[in-house]
Amino acid sequence: MRDSLIKPTVDFAREGVQHGFLKLPYSSDDSAWGAIRIPLTVVRHGQGPTVLLTGGNHGDEYEGPVALVKLARSLKANQVSGCVIIVPFLNYPAFKAGRRTSPIDGGNLNRLFPGNPAGSVTEKIADYVERHLLPMADFVLDIHSGGKTLDFLPFAAIHLLDDKRQQAACEAAMLAFGAPYAMKILELDSVGMLDTAAEAQGKVFVSTELGGGGSTTAASVAITDRGVRRFLVHAGVCGGRLAPLPPSVLLEMPEDACYTHCEADGLLEMTRDLGQAVRRGDIIARVYDSTRTGGAVQVYRAALDGVLAARHFPGLVKSSDTIAVVARVAQAPESGPARQSGKVSR
Repeated sequence: MRDSLIKPTVDFAREGVQHGFLKLPYSSDDSAWGAIRIPLTVVRHGQGPTVLLTGGNHGDEYEGPVALVKLARSLKANQVSGCVIIVPFLNYPAFKAGRRTSPIDGGNLNRLFPGNPAGSVTEKIADYVERHLLPMADFVLDIHSGGKTLDFLPFAAIHLLDDKRQQAACEAAMLAFGAPYAMKILELDSVGMLDTAAEAQGKVFVSTELGGGGSTTAASVAITDRGVRRFLVHAGVCGGRLAPLPPSVLLEMPEDACYTHCEADGLLEMTRDLGQAVRRGDIIARVYDSTRTGGAVQVYRAALDGVLAARHFPGLVKSSDTIAVVARVAQAPESGPARQSGKVSR
């Protein structure tokens, strides 16, 4: 297979703190011999595991970029036993444009793994992560939130895996992250995801959804900052102990019935807020005809018991959009099924 055109300006084997770039040659109308430079930081000291931390897989999700930029500024080599690789803006063209997908080729990075070294810009980024970054890592944390079109309860997430020992290791890392909610999730489409690529290589992989709406809140950033540090301690690359937290509410999204899809364009009214309990048959949303008054109203009901874990954002929806996601409560703290103190307020 062709070697990647992406070249790092850092030496991954060198001790100390390095701030540099993944440099991808890119010829455009603006710069004939230009390049895309994806910022990264590598912190290495002594012996220990390697942890890969990524944000900006989707360019309109900001909790990861904010937390990882702060970590890259503050993490010292003497605080590390092993190696921490920090890539705050993984799909850098999408991040710079404030878009979920790349403005260069329309590529959704989280649907293009394993990538292609001779393909589009986004495929080349996926290929470099697949063949160069992931093989170095023992633990991988890919930080997501809802972007411009979704809003989520703040949760860390793993997938159900065939290898139950690997799944148990992922679950332990998810719980160590310490988000208010912890999710075992069924993706509607897991083909081409970084998640799938990391899991296929046997890595301990955790993802998140930590808010949404195309911005951050003080609460969502605080959860992310704390979770990243706890993940590093759990992985054994940073010292310290995990301070006790209220237990995460354990949720599951094990089937398609968790997802409610819109059947017509219109104006969205949510009748449940994030974290609220719902029963099967409860009305969770209405969509109104926005082309005239007196038009038909589409009513959407929960297909199962649980809590509202995600909702469409903002208030206009299109046919086939996901309006809401209801998650089952697998295990709740004694205080109740929705730990409101950890919610991201909007």
